[in-house]
Amino acid sequence: MDTITHTLFGFSLYSSIHKDQMDRRTKQAYFFTSIGASQIPDSDVISQLWDTEGLYQMWHRGITHSIFLTPIWALLFYVVCLLIFKVRDRRIFFLGWLAVVIHDTSDLFNAWGTGYLEPFSQDRITFGTIPIIDFVFWGIIGSCYYLSRKKVTKRPYYFRAAWLLMALHVVLQSLQGYYFYQKYNQDYEQIALSAGFIPTTFQVIAKQEGSVTILQDGIFQRKETQYVLHSKEDADLEYLFSKSPKAKTLYQWSPFVVVIDDGNRLGIYDPRFYRNGQSFLFESITR
Repeated sequence: MDTITHTLFGFSLYSSIHKDQMDRRTKQAYFFTSIGASQIPDSDVISQLWDTEGLYQMWHRGITHSIFLTPIWALLFYVVCLLIFKVRDRRIFFLGWLAVVIHDTSDLFNAWGTGYLEPFSQDRITFGTIPIIDFVFWGIIGSCYYLSRKKVTKRPYYFRAAWLLMALHVVLQSLQGYYFYQKYNQDYEQIALSAGFIPTTFQVIAKQEGSVTILQDGIFQRKETQYVLHSKEDADLEYLFSKSPKAKTLYQWSPFVVVIDDGNRLGIYDPRFYRNGQSFLFESITR
């Protein structure tokens, strides 16, 4: 998910907690943990500062998003709150743990995916059933905040309801995604999904030998073929990888790629991000 959504998740966690009996420092520690732990996995963006081998595509959303690292992040926030806010409360550990798990798990559902099982698996796990910016989440959280403005003491109940509604949204979207995956899986070798910004709409990216078809489909709309892309499957990718390490990383990161080789340019791109004649995840060399 995007940074704003992760921040809203942290705010929603904080707002779900009854704080009537807490002193000011404890509230600060809880707020710091809710927001900070909801963001901390994305601290891996700084790795691009020292990436000299074209590996950033795999580093981002890699080990920092591993489910196995989540208790370590939680322990970090517990210690920081102990040192800075002088608050010794084991619930801070579990709050931080929950915030990081929500971050890592929610990222599984959009097309970018995560290294959820690193270091035991380098695979990028992605379901593609939730867009990276989901305005449904924003709407639910914003509505609960608005409704609870005059009933601050009841705010935790509103935000617990918000979590139930957001979970229901994810379940419904994922069930639809599973339906569309199964619908096209019999006719193509490989399938990937990318959820649209409008709920119930999906891009289905389907590969069959050297052809990649991008379709728009949804529960309330007709199937529409948007693009048919041709991939040069016999191109010399080892030569490309030797000249462009970023291309090798992209090939490892993507479920599948489209290969271009027109004699002057050799490259690959991820068709899930193909818009208006190009993909913004594209690596190539000129001969």
